[in-house]
Amino acid sequence: MAPGEADGTYETLQLGDGSVDGTYETLQRGEGAARHGTQQCRGEPAMPVQHSSLVGNTKALTRPMGIMHLLEALFTCIAFSVVASNRGWWQANITWCMFSWCFCFSVTPVVLLVETVGLQHRIPVSWKDFRFTFTMYASLFTLSASVTYPFTEVRNELYCVEQDYRIAATFFSCLACMTYSVEVTMIHTTPGEVTGFMATMPGMLKVVETFIACIIFFFIFNTMFHDWHGALKWCLAVYCICFILSLVVIVLCISKCINWMSCASIKILSGYTLLAVLLYISATILWALYNFESNHRQPIWARDYWDHTFCTWDKPIAITVLTSINLVVYITDLVCSAHLIFRQA
Repeated sequence: MAPGEADGTYETLQLGDGSVDGTYETLQRGEGAARHGTQQCRGEPAMPVQHSSLVGNTKALTRPMGIMHLLEALFTCIAFSVVASNRGWWQANITWCMFSWCFCFSVTPVVLLVETVGLQHRIPVSWKDFRFTFTMYASLFTLSASVTYPFTEVRNELYCVEQDYRIAATFFSCLACMTYSVEVTMIHTTPGEVTGFMATMPGMLKVVETFIACIIFFFIFNTMFHDWHGALKWCLAVYCICFILSLVVIVLCISKCINWMSCASIKILSGYTLLAVLLYISATILWALYNFESNHRQPIWARDYWDHTFCTWDKPIAITVLTSINLVVYITDLVCSAHLIFRQA
C-alpha cells in the first residue's frame, strides 16, 4: 500500500468514527424527545399548570368539603343575623349563642379560603389537625347554641313577631350543627384524612374536655368569689388547671411541637390525664358537698334583675352535672391513652 493510500484510509476511519459519534448524539436526542413526549402523554404537570396551582384551586369550592364549608358559613351567618336584627336586651345566654355563631362564621370562610388558594401546605402547622379541631369545636358550639337559645327564648312565650325570628334562628343553628357534624363524619370516613393526633379518640376527647370546661366557666362567671368556701375555690382552680393543660396539649399537637406517636409523649399525656382524673374526682365531691350541704356556708350566686332563665339552684346543679360528665370524659381519655401504650409495648 502506498503512503497516499494509507493517509486516505486513516481519514476514512476518522470520518467513520465521527459518523458513529453523530449517530450516538442523534440517538440521545431521540431518547430525550421520547422521554419528553412520554411525560406529556402521562399528563405530568408542566410550568403553566404549576403556575396555576399557585394562584388557586377552584375545585375546592365544588368538592364535598367545600360545599359543606359554604353551607356552614351560610347557616351560621343567617342565625346570628336574625338574632342581631331583633333589638332588645341580651341576656348572658344569648351572648353565648351569638359568640358561638360568630366564632364559627368567622373561621369557616378562612378555612375555605386557605384551601381554595392552596396555602395549607405553606402554613407551619398541621392543617388537618387544625381543621378537624375547629370542626369539632364548631359542632359543639352550634349544638350548645341550638339547645340554649330555644330553651331561653322560645319556650313559654306568647306568639309575637319576634317569635318567628327566634324560631328561624334556632332552625338555622340546628342546620349548622348538622353540617359541622357531617363534616366530622366525612373526615373520619375519607381515606388519608385521619393522620394526626386530633382526629384520634384521645384528641377528640381533649376537645370535649376543654369545651365542657368553657360551659362551666360560663355558668360561674357572674358569681361572687369572696363569699365562696375554700373548697369551692379549689374546685375552680381544678377547672382552670385542667382546662389550661388540655388546651396546651391541643396547641402543641396542632403546631407540630410534639411527636404524639412516640411512646414517651403518650406516657406524658397519660400521666397528665391521670392527674386530671384525680383532680376532677376531688372537685366532683367537694362541689356537691359544699354547694348542697346545709351545714356549710353556701355561695351567693349573682342574679341580675333581667335574668329569669335560671332559678337559685340551677347553676350549681348544672356545674355539678357538667363536672361529673367531664370526669367521665377524662376517665375515657385515660383508658384510651393506656390502650395506646399497651399496644405500642
